[in-house]
Order: sequence, then structure tokens, then C-alpha cells
Amino acid sequence: MVVKNHLLLILLTLLFSTVTLAQDVPAGSTSKELEVPIGIDIIEKIAFDYNTKVSIGNEQLIKLVLIPQKKEIVFQGQKPGRTTVTIRDNLGDVRLVYTVQITTTGKSNVVSELRELIGNVEGLEIGIRGGKVFVGGEIVVPDDIGRVSKVLASYPEVLTLIELSPQTQRIIARKMSDELAKNNLKDVSVRIVNKTYWLEGVVSSDAKKTLALNIANAYLPPKIQTLSSGDARFAAPKTNDILDFIAVNEKKDPQPAPKMIKITTQFVELSKTYGKVFAFKWAPLMGEDNSQISFGQTADGNVTSTSSGTLSATISNLFPKLNSAKVAGYARVIQSGMIVVRDQQKGNITKTTEIPFAIGSGDFTRPATAKAGLTMDVQPKILEQEKIELPINLTVSVTSGSSPPITTSNSISTNLVVKSKESAAIGGVVQNQSSTDFDNTGDDPAPAQAAAGSGGTPLFRLFRAKNYKTNKSQYVVFVTPEVIESASAGTEEIRKKFRRRE
Repeated sequence: MVVKNHLLLILLTLLFSTVTLAQDVPAGSTSKELEVPIGIDIIEKIAFDYNTKVSIGNEQLIKLVLIPQKKEIVFQGQKPGRTTVTIRDNLGDVRLVYTVQITTTGKSNVVSELRELIGNVEGLEIGIRGGKVFVGGEIVVPDDIGRVSKVLASYPEVLTLIELSPQTQRIIARKMSDELAKNNLKDVSVRIVNKTYWLEGVVSSDAKKTLALNIANAYLPPKIQTLSSGDARFAAPKTNDILDFIAVNEKKDPQPAPKMIKITTQFVELSKTYGKVFAFKWAPLMGEDNSQISFGQTADGNVTSTSSGTLSATISNLFPKLNSAKVAGYARVIQSGMIVVRDQQKGNITKTTEIPFAIGSGDFTRPATAKAGLTMDVQPKILEQEKIELPINLTVSVTSGSSPPITTSNSISTNLVVKSKESAAIGGVVQNQSSTDFDNTGDDPAPAQAAAGSGGTPLFRLFRAKNYKTNKSQYVVFVTPEVIESASAGTEEIRKKFRRRE
């Protein structure tokens, strides 16, 4: 009795759903019942030109493939359930309403599970054909082979019609070639012949041939048997999947050309001088014009005086004199040297300038010269990570503009490590010198000279002075090594500097 009531309830529910769906169908349109088993595609012919914007009640239950050129629609069930599909014509009017019942069977459950486990693998199709569940197509992405083989291992009843896409094999062959080139096997090539990888080319030793085969085997994906093969669908890659046509030409590789090192040094000397003087001088003089006054002493101790002519005199330099001055000087000397040598070879560069000058005067005059310039000795060695060891000896001499010239020599001897194309300060000296003179009369004429020059005798002398001098000098040596392939590297820059035209 309970079973009959349950069946009666199901029939009433279906009847009510049918009536409800029938009431929802617009006037002038046709309704149609359709059952779609999961895994089996149902093709429906449409009698009119339909609009491709088809409405689906529940898109999770069913998937449609529209073929408007042939007026066909393919129904593909995804999940069991019931939904509607509304089709309109090109004018937008509802012409056909499908009431779709998606049903499931044992095979449909297998199709749903495979679709959920495998997912949307490019190039594969999952469905039911000839009463059997099948997975067919060509796998495009090599990484998908492992996932598909793992899933299908749990479904031995599923018919497998899978092959590896030829495009995928070409991608794998390209990756093999790139890796061979990175390992300095540029003379070995890879190509596909009858779904087999052929390695062709020439190497200089058996070790390089083995390396090429190992690299190619590392890129092989899991093997997919062809449809004409036996029962095994997936298998590990075999060595015969790669055919070896590599020839070994045993000869010693030519020694690479020794690398060249360009070493550039800059010597920079900076000197600053500053002087400040403040002097106050007051020395009035009395000049005479053929007149004289003499003083004497009598026997009793009195003072007597005599004169001849008329007494006349002129006082000069009556007002005090003030002398104040500031003097500053700046000079910079730059010497640059560049040399290109082979790795671990000694190089030397010398630049010398001779400045002539005379010593003595009159018959005792003799010529002399002052030398200035740059001398550098270096023997570089290339280390790892483009670092360069530089044992360097450098001597730089500069002269002043005085006569005779004063020569200053600066020498550096060191051993350091510098990275290619980077600069380093390898040494330098800073020198500061200052002096202060108070009441220095070295520049003031002597009293006797003053009297003789002005024709008179100074009445008195008042002199106050302060002279401050400071000298600062420093020099720094910079070195920049650079590894180059050929000694001709960098000539373009030289041509630009000299504006040389071919």
C-alpha cells in the first residue's frame, strides 16, 4: 500500500511539472520532451533558422553545441536533472522549448567521473560510443600525459584512443635542441621521423655523444603507444624512442684565444694655495737740501750748535700706509694611461716629457732638463666571476710652472683584485701646509736704503704685519680593468674622439 502511494505521488509530481512547463510555453511556440543520457550526444534538427543566443534553464546540467549552418543542435548531458532549453528565431520570437531530462546510467557515471578527474585536457574527448566509454584524441601538452595515464589506470574498461600530437613532438624536439646548444653541442640537431626522435651531427668525443643522448632522454615524456600497438596504452619512455646518428670525430678542440685585458689608469692631482697679508707701516722721512745742523758739547758740559746756510727740510711719508691683500690659486693635473695586454702577460707603458731650462748666469750658464711623465708596469690575471688580479707599479711625475721647474714624483706599487669594468682608487696622498708670519720685514726696505732712496733720514719707524699662507695638495690614482675579446675593441670610441673618417 505504501509503495502504491509513493508511485502515485511521483506520477502526480511529473504530471504537475509537465502542466507547469506547458503553461510556461509562449503562444505560437512548440514544446518538446527530450531525454539525454550522460555521455551520449543527442543531435536535434531544427526546422527554422535559429538565433545562436539559446537560453538554458540550468547550464550546469547540459551543454549545447550549436551548428546553425546545418540547423542542428547537439545536446551533451553533464549532470542528472531536469531543465529547459528555449530557442528563438532570428526575429527574437520563441519558436521551440525543450524540456530536457538528463539521465544517468552506469556508463554515464563513468563519463562524469572521468570528466571530473581528467578535466579539460586540450585535444581529448570523453563520451560513450558503441555502448562503450571512450577517451580519445591527441594530447597536446606533454605534462598532461602523466595525469591522464594515472586516471585511466583505475578504469581498465574504458576504451583508450589517445595519441601524442605531432605538434607536441616538435615542441619536445625544439626543447632538446635548445638544451644541447646550452651545453656547447651546437653541431647536434634533433628532428622527428615516423614519431621517433633522430639525433644527428658530429661531436669530438664519446663523452659528448653520451651527454647528448642523456639530455635527449631527459626530455622524453611518458610513452603513448600508437593505436596499432599492443594492449599497453601508456609506458615509460624507451631508449629506442631516440635513434642515435651522431658521428664522433675525435680531435682536440682548438685552444680558445687568450683573452685580452684593457687597463686604464687616471692620475689626478689637486692643489690649492691661499695667502692673506695685513701690514701697517709708518716711517716719515726728513729730506735736506745743502743744509746741515750739528750739535756739540763744551768743556763745562753745555750743548752747542752750529749751522751753515738756511735750514730747510721736507717731511715725506707723513701719513701711515696700510697694505692688505688676499691671493688664492687652484691647479689640477690629470694624466691618463691605457694599455692592452694578454692574460698573465706583463705590460709596460711610458710617457715622458722633457722641459729644458738654464742654470747659472753669464759665462757660467749651462742647460738642464726636467722630466715629467707616467710609467706603468702591470701583469694582470683573470680570476673567476670576471675578477682581475692586478699587480701594478705606477710612477707619475709632474712639474710646476716656475723657473727652474720643480718636479714632484708620485709612486704606487700594489697588488689588488678589481672586477671587470669597475674602477678602484688604488692610492693617494693628501698634504696640508700652513704658516703665519708676524711683523716680518723681509719685504720692507732697510732704513739706510729708505734714506738713500728718498734723500732723507727717517724720523721714526712703526711697522705691524701678519702674513697667513696655506697650501693643500692631494693626488689619487684610479685604475679600471676590462676583459675584451680582441685588441680592436674600443676603437670606435677612439675614432669619435679624434673625429676620424674612413
